[in-house]
Formats: sequence, C-alpha cells, structure tokens
Amino acid sequence: MAAKTSTPVETLEAESKKFWNNEMEAIIGIMFVLIILGTINVFSASFIKADLEQGTPYYYLWRQGANLAVGLVAFIICFRCDYRLWRRYTPFILAFTMLSLILVLLIGPEVNGAKRWLGYGALRFQPAEIAKLVAIMIAAAYLARQVRHNLEIKIFTPQMGLIAVMFALTEIEPDMGTACIILGVPLIMLIVAGLDRQKVYMMSGAALVGAIAMILRNPYRLNRLKIVLDPWSDAQNYGYQTVQSLSAIGSGELTGMGLGVGMSKYEYLPEAHTDFAFAIFCQENGFLGAIFVLLLFAALAVYATRIAAKARDEFGQMLSIGIMILIVGQAIGNLLMVGGMFPVVGIPLPFISYGGTSLIVTMAAMGILANIGRLGNND
Repeated sequence: MAAKTSTPVETLEAESKKFWNNEMEAIIGIMFVLIILGTINVFSASFIKADLEQGTPYYYLWRQGANLAVGLVAFIICFRCDYRLWRRYTPFILAFTMLSLILVLLIGPEVNGAKRWLGYGALRFQPAEIAKLVAIMIAAAYLARQVRHNLEIKIFTPQMGLIAVMFALTEIEPDMGTACIILGVPLIMLIVAGLDRQKVYMMSGAALVGAIAMILRNPYRLNRLKIVLDPWSDAQNYGYQTVQSLSAIGSGELTGMGLGVGMSKYEYLPEAHTDFAFAIFCQENGFLGAIFVLLLFAALAVYATRIAAKARDEFGQMLSIGIMILIVGQAIGNLLMVGGMFPVVGIPLPFISYGGTSLIVTMAAMGILANIGRLGNND
C-alpha cells in the first residue's frame, strides 16, 4: 500500500502552525521575548530608585532603551556579516580589548572600590564585557583547527595564554564574576571539543586551587561564600542581599503581586534592577512567570545546540557552542545567585537585568549565532 503524500495545501497549513520555521527564527524570537520581559521588568524594578535619585521615574527606562537601540544595531551588523569574517578580525578586536582592559586599570574611574568602566558619561563601556565574546572567538578559532585536522586539544597554548591575560586584568579590577566567565567559557569549550579526561581532571584541580586563591585574595569573598550556607546568620551584613532576594521570590507565590506592585524595590533589595532583577520579576510575576523565563533559556540552549550541529564548519560549531554557554551559563549563574545557592558575584541575567555593555555584547553574540544558523540552513 502506497504511503500517503501531503498536498501542498496540507504542507502549508502544517508550516503555518509552527511558531518558527528553523532554529535561526527560534533564537531571534526567544531573544525579543526576553528583551520585552526585561524592559518591562527594568522599569518596574527601577522607577522608585530613578524618581528618588534622578528626579524622573523613566531615567533607567530611557537608558535601557538607548542600550537596546545600540544593541539592535550590533545585532543587525553581526547577523548580516558572515561569521567567518570574525576569525580574520579577531586579532584587531583582541588588541582593542587588551588595550582597553589596561587603560581601565590606569585611568578608569573607581566606583565602589573597583575600576570597570572606560569613557565618559553616556559613552562609557566595560571592556571586560567585550572580553567575554573575544575569548570565545579565540577559543573557537583554535578548536576549529584542532578538530578539523584531528589534532590533540591542549590547555597550555598561546591562545589560552591570551585569554588568561584578559582573565587576570579583569580580576585585578576586581571583577571575579566576569573574570571567571572570560576564562571559564573557553575551558568548557575545550571539554566539549574532546579534551582528554586526564587533562580535564588536571584542569579542574587547577581551577579549584585558583578559585581558592582568588577568594583568599579578598577576605570579603570568603564571607560571601560562607553566607551561602546560612544567609540568615548575618542577615544585616553579608547575607542581606540574599535574604532580601529570597524574601522577594517567596512573596511572589504562584502568580505574583502584579507588575509594579512588588515591594522589594523600595530600597529593600540592593541592585534590584541589575544583578537581582530576577528577584523582582519573581515577586511581581510569581512562580509561573519564573518558569516561563527558565523555559525560554532552556529553549535557547536547545536551538543554539541545533545551530551548532548544522553549522557549515568547525569554527561555526565551536562559536555557536561558546555563545550558548556564555548566555545560558550566565543565566544559570544569576539564577543560582538570586536563589541563594551561589555567592553574590555580580553576574547579570541576560536581557532581563539592566545593563549597557553587557546587553549590547549579548545582542551582538546573538547576531553571530543567528548568522551561523542562517548560513547553515542555506546549505
């Protein structure tokens, strides 16, 4: 008996029932949904602070809108530019990033004991955020060559040395969270690419020793680590943010208090619109809203992995995996931090937290990922 074939009309109807036709459209759709949710949440979490400190409740909303506009331009440029060109221009971007990281330490303004910004006024940017993406490009170029020619994947290479320098410069600022991302994502890429198991054990041991050294370098980090076990033991000092964050999340219950109604942004929760933006989101949108965001990031991971599998070459595969680890990894880190299961290290939640350079770089990375998906679908 002959198999039934679909008519053109039936095929068209089946396609129309999909939200998107391929992985590229999927990640773009997910990105814009997250951006919409994030923009609403930034305004809701910041309008009290903005009104008290800046004289207008829309201060952070307008700035977030400006960041989104720049980010959209970066996304479009990266989406339309063949991702393979980034391999050629990586040395120039690396030189700019290295110079910027050095200049931050020399002439950058000190804010809360750290030097992280370069520039003036609204034209300021964080070089360490750019270093995250540059580190992925360097690692992807190295791994592409090793995988293509079936060569041994090594840890101690000139490429990893350059990444280690960016890590060190960022740690000196100090910015432990961003520094760990700069070095950590490429190391995970090595493992994904097939790093020998013995080297994985060696690398894990070295990472543990390095983490201990960084924690002991600044005593407050050790206090933050201890407080994870029982934040209520020091609820008015090192555990304050975690306690307030957990209180905000718990008070949201199933459906939340409603947009703009959450109370934690009234000077109770520090960094309510940046690092702890998700706590405000949970308070106002509840467990259901939180699950929706988690599912969006999970879907992003799945579709990014599919893009990597369909990429035209090894560089596209490694670059896709690196970008996925960067964005989804930061999301996991932020959610663990906000949920009190990880020390407070200043990791923003992509698209949801208020931010300038971080948002722009993330949107640029999404543009590169979408370009890899578009070219892969054309094969």
